[in-house]
Amino acid sequence: MEFKDYYKTLDVPRDAKPEDIKRAYRRLARKYHPDVSAEADAEVRFMEVREAYEVLKNPDKRKAYDQFGKDWKAGQDFRPPPGWKGEFVSEGEGPFAGGGEPFSDFFESLFGAGRGGFGGFDRGFGERASRGRDSEVEISIALEDSYKGAVRNFRIETPEIDKQGQYRARARELKVKIPKGVREGQRIRIEGQGAVGRGGAAAGDLYLRVKVRPHKQFEARGRDIHLTLPVDPWQAALGRTVKVPTLGGPVDLKIPAGSSSGKRLRLKGRGLPGKPPGDQYVELQIRVPADLDENSRALYEQLEAQAAAGEKEKT
Repeated sequence: MEFKDYYKTLDVPRDAKPEDIKRAYRRLARKYHPDVSAEADAEVRFMEVREAYEVLKNPDKRKAYDQFGKDWKAGQDFRPPPGWKGEFVSEGEGPFAGGGEPFSDFFESLFGAGRGGFGGFDRGFGERASRGRDSEVEISIALEDSYKGAVRNFRIETPEIDKQGQYRARARELKVKIPKGVREGQRIRIEGQGAVGRGGAAAGDLYLRVKVRPHKQFEARGRDIHLTLPVDPWQAALGRTVKVPTLGGPVDLKIPAGSSSGKRLRLKGRGLPGKPPGDQYVELQIRVPADLDENSRALYEQLEAQAAAGEKEKT
């Protein structure tokens, strides 16, 4: 297996103080956190940083690790010395507390699996059974897919541990069923599609965090859909029935007479599916013709004169 230089991973010197190690970890964890990082290998780097911090934050683990000295370089083939046996007290907290996170083989060969002691050598070098890690990636869908449901193919990258105990990003194609009514920020769970388990244990699950792409007409706010609808001045003034686009197709909408720009009308149940379904809100925007012919201009001037006369009568 390959030797892991935890000091190099955290970008700190070997004599770094605990507070420097903690600051380095926080900086790198923020940089590579999968929820915010744009780095292609963010999740893999994030796990490496967490593993390094798990060792260097603990005085006993760090002391044991430092026994190997500075001559070991990252990537060198490594086997613990014969009869290796360390003693330390686990803190039982931190990013790996509680189990469920995949350690590299290098970590487990020194410190055992998870929160236990150094027991890796007493039990031999055989692989321990442990469920695979859950993974989470972001997928981008169209608003229409959220409304109607769909089956789509996505190219995703999930972390895995190779035979050398190194974290790698694995790219693959995955066919995903998009359920009706799924919203921005929600997660779709796909059982058994996370990291591969060890020692014959089950694989983890894959969570797809939904990102809804902007739509040229509609805006989703929760389950509700919002639309700005241009209408002609006479339609707003007189009150007319107009066709309004919705995700389910065009519907008729009655505009109340005397409506003005900014007025909002509701189409009940025309938002995203759910229990209850969302609504669609239509905001009117009065559309004034850019080019007026002589007849149209005369009509507008007549309306202007009538409005002015009405105001004069009021005073």
